[in-house]
Amino acid sequence: MEKKVGRVRVVTDREFYVNVLRIMVPVALQSAINMGVNMLDTMMLGSFGEIQLSASSLANQFYNIFYIANLGIIGGSSVLASQFWGAGEKESARTTFNMALRLSVAVSAVFIAITWLFPGGIMRLYTSEPDVIAQGIRYLRITTFVYLIHGTGLVAAQLMRSVGVVQLGLVVSIISFVVNIGANYAFIFGKFGAPRMEIAGAALGTLIARGAEFLVTFIYIFLIDKRLHLRPVHLLKSPSGQFYKNFFRLGAPVLLSDFLLGFGGNMISVVLGHMGSAVVAANAVCQVVDRLATVVTQGIGNAAAVITGQTVGAREYDKAMVQGETFYLLSFVVGCIAALCVLFFGPLTFEVYNLEPETVVLARQIMGSYAVIALFGAVQSVMTKGVLRGGGDTRFLMKADILFLWIVSIPLGVLVGLVLHGPAWLTVICLRIDYMIKSFWCVGRLLSGKWIHRFE
Repeated sequence: MEKKVGRVRVVTDREFYVNVLRIMVPVALQSAINMGVNMLDTMMLGSFGEIQLSASSLANQFYNIFYIANLGIIGGSSVLASQFWGAGEKESARTTFNMALRLSVAVSAVFIAITWLFPGGIMRLYTSEPDVIAQGIRYLRITTFVYLIHGTGLVAAQLMRSVGVVQLGLVVSIISFVVNIGANYAFIFGKFGAPRMEIAGAALGTLIARGAEFLVTFIYIFLIDKRLHLRPVHLLKSPSGQFYKNFFRLGAPVLLSDFLLGFGGNMISVVLGHMGSAVVAANAVCQVVDRLATVVTQGIGNAAAVITGQTVGAREYDKAMVQGETFYLLSFVVGCIAALCVLFFGPLTFEVYNLEPETVVLARQIMGSYAVIALFGAVQSVMTKGVLRGGGDTRFLMKADILFLWIVSIPLGVLVGLVLHGPAWLTVICLRIDYMIKSFWCVGRLLSGKWIHRFE
């Protein structure tokens, strides 16, 4: 059942919205918990001054490349897993999991080597301030050991959503939240007999929390789950060369676009990092607020990818079109709400940080930029990471990510921030102007109906 709202058709079937909420709520809660951990990390390190706060923020930007590379693996694999599951091909869905875990292990090995061998070089990419570099090296040395357990655990838990197991990620995040907060408090401040490690304690707390995530995820998948029934024996046999070939035909654009997005996000940190530690600290505070305000957007995006993928897998193409248009309308409404939350509630968080007056002024200005970004970010995120990706339109999305981020946003941000020495708030807008462009471009693609590509 459907009805028209302007040019857009909207689903009126109650079951559709129940399914959206069933996927969206756990994902949104999981994201909120993760962002809550990040906020508390920022608050704890902020008590030691802006040097350690900036160092951890910049060091995590490199880790974010790894994180987004794994999201690329998840994005490409979840399209296949959702379509296979929608078509009733359980064995092919298991093979997709096997392949995704192997790819994550390979990516982890590369990042482990780079981080262990070149921690100073990594930090110098983001900043030229010696004190920030020194503290960042301390952080990176410990996070070297996080890559493998976080990558494989993340891929496994996220892919379970593709087959309808949506609660696992939330449970894992709650456990991680409790472990991370306790470990961070102990090792950052030296409580309960632990050594006071400050920024290194934050890294160690993350390592311990990711280890707990890994154990819980694979204990559930291998010993408890009865839906997919994936067992260790299924991982011993390598997927066929033809399976890899078919995957990369559809999944390679997702991997490439997500990697380039992650690398582009790091270029944003490079630009802001070379504008001074005060700008980095202010942006770190604003980013936490922005991500907390947009957790519902992430939930809708995940729901859109899974539901669209299963609908396309079942060859119900007109139904997928109506669902896609409904998700577009939802993304616009949620984006408006997120923008208002950032604008009005974001500045209230400044009081909990130990920030210099100059940094507070910068943070207030940058927060306004994030309010604008939140609206367009919601639309483009649900379209790119949800509907169009679930429909298999990965090559189009790769072009959108490469063109607008690398040809428009980053050059414009470098020009305004580093060449013309413009204000930080304007630089942030320029560095995210691709969100605005992609919002209009991807909605046009949606309405054209050319985005549906079934994996065969």
